[in-house]
Amino acid sequence: MQLSADTMPLRLHWWKAVPNFGDAISPVVLAHVSGRPVEHAGVRKADVWAIGSLLQVVKRNFSEAQDHRPVIWGAGLLHPVQGTGFTDHVDIALVRGPITAALLGLELSEFGDPGLLINVVWPHKRAPNGRIGIVPHHSLIDDPVLQALVASDTRYQLIDPRGDAQAVCDAIATCDHVFASSLHGLIVADAYGVPNSWLAPAGQSRLKYLDYAASVGRPMQAPMQIEDIPTAVLPDPLSPLSYQAGIDACRTALYARFPKALQAGRAA
Repeated sequence: MQLSADTMPLRLHWWKAVPNFGDAISPVVLAHVSGRPVEHAGVRKADVWAIGSLLQVVKRNFSEAQDHRPVIWGAGLLHPVQGTGFTDHVDIALVRGPITAALLGLELSEFGDPGLLINVVWPHKRAPNGRIGIVPHHSLIDDPVLQALVASDTRYQLIDPRGDAQAVCDAIATCDHVFASSLHGLIVADAYGVPNSWLAPAGQSRLKYLDYAASVGRPMQAPMQIEDIPTAVLPDPLSPLSYQAGIDACRTALYARFPKALQAGRAA
């Protein structure tokens, strides 16, 4: 018996080398939008590439035509790439932001990181509680300066991005403010309307942060240092984000640009 689209899993590639909640929410969001189960797939077997700075991996594997054309829905670049011919061998529904689009020579007017939909999947009501979340990049979790800061004040909550994805999102959603060097620490905070600040990514490429910020029209000044956190002036935790309209536009694009052929009941 042939499986219908309602039961046939979508094959998604996401990064699994190190546990990271930003990558782990990719199948959750894809299942929500498609209405189908989702399973992890190898780079040349995936139907979809979604959350993550993964397009340099796509370039390496699709520089020549393969036996199928995966869909790119919200993925971005980590750094500029030499040669963009691989885009002829994939179906681009949406990329994360305008910097990715420009570097690939794509004329697009809509963008979006699928992480912006996580508040629809795991909704939260916000209530001020004084908690200040710090979401470091996973490589910085043991930084002694960070550890000392968290130990200095009970308001600070260190949120380990390697933890259970839903627990990490819950922790972010219930903070009054979030400081993050994790890109999806910022994106998930934006999804829940939690005011947030960019922490220095310490050796990480800044392209992905600026790409995302440009997608939602978020002003992105130089990142803060950990040492700056205690003296930071924090906004009202319930004040709307100044770039909320940009977030809403990206959400609309994410739903509108998702291929209908991949939705439950629509695949061949």
